[in-house]
Amino acid sequence: MAVRLTQYAHGGGCACKIPPGELESVVSGLVGAAPAHPAGELLVGLDDGDDAAAVRLDGDQAVIATTDFFTPVVDDPYDWGRIAAANALSDVYAMGGTPVVAVNLLCWPRETLPFDLAAEALRGGAEVCGAAGCHLAGGHSVDDPEPKYGLAVTGVARADRLLRNDTGRAGLPLSLTKPLGLGVLNTRHKATGEYFGEAVDVMTTLNDSSARAALAAGIDCATDVTGFGLLGHLYKLCRAGGVSAVLDSAAVPVLDAARTAVRDGYVSGGTRRNLDWVAPHTDLSRVDEHTALLLADAQTSGGLLVAGEIPGAPVIGTLVAREEHTIVVR
Repeated sequence: MAVRLTQYAHGGGCACKIPPGELESVVSGLVGAAPAHPAGELLVGLDDGDDAAAVRLDGDQAVIATTDFFTPVVDDPYDWGRIAAANALSDVYAMGGTPVVAVNLLCWPRETLPFDLAAEALRGGAEVCGAAGCHLAGGHSVDDPEPKYGLAVTGVARADRLLRNDTGRAGLPLSLTKPLGLGVLNTRHKATGEYFGEAVDVMTTLNDSSARAALAAGIDCATDVTGFGLLGHLYKLCRAGGVSAVLDSAAVPVLDAARTAVRDGYVSGGTRRNLDWVAPHTDLSRVDEHTALLLADAQTSGGLLVAGEIPGAPVIGTLVAREEHTIVVR
């Protein structure tokens, strides 16, 4: 009998993140903390909840550091490994960087699940790192009742050409490089075992070309769309840059099967918590509940949300001057 990995986890992928409001209160005490004798200048830290940390080492060279790991989002361990690796690398791309080296993070219920499944997850992660031109060397493992896998990634970037979430300006268009709906399809997969190949293809696609396109276009503001959903990550971007946004819901790309999944009720608790978090700051009066849930859907290895236009990415809205609502959805 085939093992269904998703049945060994309470949640799946980025939907198992700690809710954003709770997380911010936990890490608030770390903002502003600095070492006595830093080896470099901190360019991006915890202040605005950006995708990764960035430190200037020397001149225009910056090092980017991030980590991401999660419980199984699909049943196939090889696909899970590929998705988890692409998701972790995405934080470096979202900052405009190039991943250089990564290490594995593996939590495994050694008395419950066979290690050949863990080996398959590691193989998937290695394949994606190889495609990204990123060394994968070593890592750390622990015995854990719930399987988890991901990477800690180090990358490099030009210090003066970072993509950040606090540089949005009124008048800039908003582009999205991958469709939404990954969360509801993963939730349906976990509940029913149905396989959604289109979702796996999206989650295993690297954001490298989108990041390069943004830098080539002179863009300096971006973030990736993962566990806090499009609305959550857009809210953080607007809050960090002191702007608001108008979002055209009809222009937002959504995977076809996702609309059926949300109508059938396959919505994770993480998605509902995302919507609760942004609701006080968002005018959703012009859209129905299903649309609002898709806009808040907890994505795993989602696309880049870019303040600017890049080839192949639909424009889904505009940044505007600060208004009563941080986000207005039309």
